[in-house]
Amino acid sequence: MTDNAGITWSVLVPVKVLAQAKSRLAGLSGPRRGELALALACDTVTAVLGCDVAARVIVITDDQVAGAALAALGAQVVPDEPRDGLNAALRHGAAHVSARWPDSGTAALSADLPALRPAEIGRALRAAAAWPTAFVADAAGDGTTVHGGARGGVPAGFRPGVAGAARGGRCHRTRPGSHTGTAPGRGHAV
Repeated sequence: MTDNAGITWSVLVPVKVLAQAKSRLAGLSGPRRGELALALACDTVTAVLGCDVAARVIVITDDQVAGAALAALGAQVVPDEPRDGLNAALRHGAAHVSARWPDSGTAALSADLPALRPAEIGRALRAAAAWPTAFVADAAGDGTTVHGGARGGVPAGFRPGVAGAARGGRCHRTRPGSHTGTAPGRGHAV
């Protein structure tokens, strides 16, 4: 554990180009899939911006419509310069944060958590501050919805099997219902 209870967080939210986002929902949303993806991202960013320990939200995207809408909410938008997938975008966002706010905790958060509430993400970030790296698993238990590192810790990103890293002692798993409280919004990505 670490003594980082008073840190503030920079929260990275990667957002795909809307025409490519939420492909698994194409059959349900049809031609409005991009609108659905943007609505989910707006809900997620709004929740983080309302969180008392999140100093800023950094959206990593190349989509101009998403970038403008999320910037209008208060997020800072950086282009996805690597254009090499999710984890490359997160590394780029983390480098952006590290260069500007080196004492900030850095957390990566899925953009599709419409049920997320400010208090829920606040509990998760406060719990994560006690560890060099921590994550909240997704509802299935094998991926992540939020992955953070306190002061100088850079999240490795989202990946299947990250829960196994915690079992190996490399990352602390923040569990809903334990010291963070029950938070249904964090674990259920759309």
